[in-house]
Amino acid sequence: MFTGIITAIGQITSVQAMGDGMHLIVEVPVGYLDDVALGDSIAIQGACMTATQFEGNTFALDISRESLNKTVGLDKVGPVNLEKALRLNDRLGGHLVSGHVDGVGKVAHFARVAQDDYGSWLLRIEAPKELAPFLAYKGSIVVNGVSLTVNQTEDRASTCIVDINIIPHTLENTTLGKLKQGDAVNLEIDLIARYVARMLETQAK
Repeated sequence: MFTGIITAIGQITSVQAMGDGMHLIVEVPVGYLDDVALGDSIAIQGACMTATQFEGNTFALDISRESLNKTVGLDKVGPVNLEKALRLNDRLGGHLVSGHVDGVGKVAHFARVAQDDYGSWLLRIEAPKELAPFLAYKGSIVVNGVSLTVNQTEDRASTCIVDINIIPHTLENTTLGKLKQGDAVNLEIDLIARYVARMLETQAK
């Protein structure tokens, strides 16, 4: 489990084919791996992965073709959001996050809010239509591993439009500040919403 609070920005430095999947090397800040053991889970761009090898300030992971098909940003060199797995005595600063990507969305708009002197930005995402029932005003959504609050939703014929306010701190401490219109992003819906929907589904039968 995770919280969606990014603990570091890493860098994928190597991507190598491994069967149908890939073998990745990720460089992290000095000391970041001090409390991480082989086999521990680390969320990368919101996707839960297993650390399989350490060397200096890097760790390795193996990613399956299934995971590659369901996510974006894990098949190329570049910066990535990182979060180590939640411990039972940790603060839940964001919300309960599984690290399983539910769908890939597209950035429809990303710009600073003109009338906001604080410097916040509006991030508008086109989410897959099938995720619409799980997205609600003031509910939670994970974008590339970052726990965020939904400010507005709009259901359209083939997508669900989600508006999110991004504060300067989030821009500075995650990779979200590098987003631009047209970029694909990993999305995870709220865990509780998932189970509520399932309960209502079974009761309706």
